[in-house]
Amino acid sequence: MRRTIALAVAAASSVALAGCGMLPGQQGGGGEERQSQAVSDEQATPTPKEAQEQQTAPAQQDQVIAARETKVGGGTFGKARVEITALKRQGRIVSLNWTVTATDGKVNVHNGLGTAALDFTVSGVSLIDPVNAKRYRVARNGTGEDAECVCSGTQGQFLEEGEASTLYAVFAAPPADVTKINVEMPKFGVFTDVPIS
Repeated sequence: MRRTIALAVAAASSVALAGCGMLPGQQGGGGEERQSQAVSDEQATPTPKEAQEQQTAPAQQDQVIAARETKVGGGTFGKARVEITALKRQGRIVSLNWTVTATDGKVNVHNGLGTAALDFTVSGVSLIDPVNAKRYRVARNGTGEDAECVCSGTQGQFLEEGEASTLYAVFAAPPADVTKINVEMPKFGVFTDVPIS
């Protein structure tokens, strides 16, 4: 009986350690791609309450740390200026804030920034750490199919010339020695060497 209990405890410990990446050869929490939803990233993943607060928090008005002007879509769609206003490390997470302003014609922010056809969020935005060759995906408020990104929604956002939309996304933080990172935004391209404050 004692042997059975000891074997059950050892098996449970091995499974728990493997899930956390504590056994040799285990990645634990990522590898080449990292999204704040793995078991070892629980502290980096905001709680549902923190996620809700982040989603309803007013946008921070900071200085522009990276910007570009780009044509958005084809046909009747116009040009937009994208300005990254914050990339802030807060413990084990990084918060990204940016503004999209229509500069010429109508700009569609409604779709194309998510990870699926009917994903009207900015969950397709990612951080790329060129030093460690890792991509960081937007954090999720859980691990199941219903887990929502900790990021802005874009439902119904079609900007007329001169109109702007302020957006945000939260990520697991890269290592502390990474002070600059690339930000990849579908539709808008890659911003290189964006400083992390």
